[in-house]
Amino acid sequence: MKILHIFKTEPDDVTDTLVEAWGGINEVTRICLYQKPVDYDQLIGLIFESDRVLCW
Repeated sequence: MKILHIFKTEPDDVTDTLVEAWGGINEVTRICLYQKPVDYDQLIGLIFESDRVLCW
């Protein structure tokens, strides 16, 4: 399963732990909107390719 995590702000320790828990057998991708520049074309492609999208 492909899981996309989109971060609006820098994740804290609890968020990092939850993201790690989603890992394992899943393919996990992280996109950080707080780090510039953001490739929005790539982001849209990743959203449509992913089975789940989680926004933090």
